[in-house]
Amino acid sequence: MSLDLLLRDVRLPDARATDPTVDIAVADGRIAEIRRGITGTARETVEGGGRVVAGGFVETHIHLDKTCILGRCACETTRNPHRAMERVSEIKHTFTVEDVTARASRTLEKCISHGCTRMRTHVEVDPKVGLRGLEGVKAAIARYAWAIDIEICVMPQEGLTNNPGTDELMVAALKNGATVVGAAPNYDTDRAAQIRRVFELAREFDVDIDMHLDSGASAEELDTLLVCELTETYGWGGRVAIGHVTKLSTMPYREFDVVAKRMADVGVALTVLPATDLYLGGRDQECHVRRNTVDANRLSDLGVLCSISSNNILNPFTPLGDGQLIRQANLYANIVQRATDADLRATWDMFTAGSAKLMRQGDYGIAVGNPGDLVVVDAPTAVDAVREIAPVLHAFKRGRRAVTRAPAVLHPPA
Repeated sequence: MSLDLLLRDVRLPDARATDPTVDIAVADGRIAEIRRGITGTARETVEGGGRVVAGGFVETHIHLDKTCILGRCACETTRNPHRAMERVSEIKHTFTVEDVTARASRTLEKCISHGCTRMRTHVEVDPKVGLRGLEGVKAAIARYAWAIDIEICVMPQEGLTNNPGTDELMVAALKNGATVVGAAPNYDTDRAAQIRRVFELAREFDVDIDMHLDSGASAEELDTLLVCELTETYGWGGRVAIGHVTKLSTMPYREFDVVAKRMADVGVALTVLPATDLYLGGRDQECHVRRNTVDANRLSDLGVLCSISSNNILNPFTPLGDGQLIRQANLYANIVQRATDADLRATWDMFTAGSAKLMRQGDYGIAVGNPGDLVVVDAPTAVDAVREIAPVLHAFKRGRRAVTRAPAVLHPPA
């Protein structure tokens, strides 16, 4: 059998460091065999050295259209309020298609270098930016199609019902490349109306929903419950995700668990965005600052599908970051104080298999017949990778090499 790729001596994500390794063969862009001792001629053979291998990492929530604008925005002059949305809004009229493509490409190269092979990016539309963000991101998607598959979620960051012309742009985007519809009701004068309109658009275009929801310092007026109601009413279970939901982090367990059970029962998933939520949250407090990041492990234990993602990179919402999902997972685990092997193994799923399930990617993972989207991480197990923020050494898209990173080498004196 002639192979595209042969990975030797690697461990699957569920393996322990003492478990036997396997080989993985990829032919015609798809996984052909998984077992010890595979033979055959391969275009490329990689010795894994007992390291963990995974399906390519999955970024479910990022903003390529407004990445890398930190130096163009007004400085953050106060801790509270942060004015992140306003500071971005002030420069959106300067975005061009070419500018968006260039900035999105810079961030995409970082994400790809850290093992991301699938992604959902949110893209804003409103009268200030029109469809320029959409067109710029589409060009970047085409440019990097050899390394990563990307879907677009169109969203009204600055409001929908209170922002004339935005609804028409949402519709235009859904007719012109967007395959998911999003929301940001916190910035709308009628939050419920925006949420209901997004469900209308989802039904009209038969697309999934991914909303920015319930960022705040208390659990009052929880929009998540309306989303659960509409998900159940319209039979959209398994097709709805909500991001941030930091209000849940302020709830006692007895109340938290009620909301979690409701989400699990109707099929609403949740994406945790630790870098943004930690950076923006708790600014009304001078001491004992709340962590502002929801415990996705508890949600997952209660049956809610969860993912961990980057959100913004190098802009006022998140002025730090490099698209490294293992780093986000490690940060998240520190914030919510989860460090057992079982917790970290579950966290690993939140940027691999769980994220793929959230995006309804049925061909994800290391199984015969699936695409040869594979990453080799410089750690013996998935748990060790999250604990140590282990780097990606090799990444492959459909069996073709996309990334190479050499392991660190120490040079002691002779």
